[in-house]
Amino acid sequence: MYALLLAIIYVAFVSLGLPDSLIGAGWPAMHEDLGVPVAFAGIVTMIIAGGTIVSSLASERLTRRFGAGLVTAVSVAMTAAALGGFAFADSFWLLCLWAIPYGLGAGAVDAALNNYVALHYAAKHMNWLHSFWGVGASISPFIMSYALTSNLGWSAAYGIVGIIQVVLVVALFASIPLWARVNAVVPDDHDGEDVEAPEAGKGATHVPLAQALRIPGVILILIAFFAYCALESTSILWASTYLVDDRGVAAATAAAFASLFLLGITGGRFLAGFFADKVGDRALIRGGFVTVGIGAVMLALPLGTDVVALAGLVIAGLGCAPIYPAIIHSTPVNFGRRNSQAIIGIQMAAAYTGSTVAPPVFGVLATWLGMWTLPFFLAVLAVLGLVMAERLNGLVDRRQLARSAPQA
Repeated sequence: MYALLLAIIYVAFVSLGLPDSLIGAGWPAMHEDLGVPVAFAGIVTMIIAGGTIVSSLASERLTRRFGAGLVTAVSVAMTAAALGGFAFADSFWLLCLWAIPYGLGAGAVDAALNNYVALHYAAKHMNWLHSFWGVGASISPFIMSYALTSNLGWSAAYGIVGIIQVVLVVALFASIPLWARVNAVVPDDHDGEDVEAPEAGKGATHVPLAQALRIPGVILILIAFFAYCALESTSILWASTYLVDDRGVAAATAAAFASLFLLGITGGRFLAGFFADKVGDRALIRGGFVTVGIGAVMLALPLGTDVVALAGLVIAGLGCAPIYPAIIHSTPVNFGRRNSQAIIGIQMAAAYTGSTVAPPVFGVLATWLGMWTLPFFLAVLAVLGLVMAERLNGLVDRRQLARSAPQA
């Protein structure tokens, strides 16, 4: 039962990653066919990001009312419909229209799946699942490339991914009874402070947003998550430009190492899964932020060779790998199982906000001061994330110590 549902969730994470790289890979052809400036890609991605933030915040109420299985199935169905709309869109405003269900579906399923896995499966699976998301995100550019080189057009790539999503939707609807059966089993690999509290699933008590934000430590982890996603998205967008403009690296070499940053995240999560249960979420988060900081320092070193800077980018990617999964997986332990869905939904919103806001903010900073500021920008975000995570650890330790102290 556990294994069958877990296999479906693995496939779902691959499918989640598939659409995420399509716009970036296909936009050079898309904007010409649609007759809009290249900068209009930002409008589409902002609409998608807005939808993901809204649905992430609403995911707790939806999941408690309908259950994680149904929310996941319906959300993926919305994403599949949006991809079909993209495939047939012949104008930019239609693309923007279909971006709304695209974002709403993506945010809800992301929050629901992450919380479900955090509650029911070990840390290794959280790392491997997010590694599989990276596999999906890496495959989609090849699908777009195949569609363009085969003269099928960019719309065919969206159609192909949409069909894959439809197949997944059928499997998800068929698996809904499994979700309820697994949900009834309390796992023994979590030590949350309220393990006996109502499950974060269908029928459980709603935790309002304002109440969730008042839980001690929530603001700390939101800042840490914002910082992590901000540094990841900024690195993805600007690393290649930094290497070319500031370090004088050849464009082809810079592009290759920028892709290695993403491969470092994907491969690092796969490797982290083998020891995640042994070292624990705290050590993964702490080690991840420290490693990112080391990578940022290597990027900034004014040496006569670029080898250290290029290696630093790869090391930063490896450091990023375990942070996201570990933050999510530790949520039920840090804040209680009853609160985890609400808090993970807010964390997803913080993640999308960081990913959306930070790259253009750095773009303004780079225009003002210069591209040389990238390693320092990343280092500041890494330190911010580390400090917030360590403050949360101290808070949780004090709370647990107070609970275990003998009563007078």
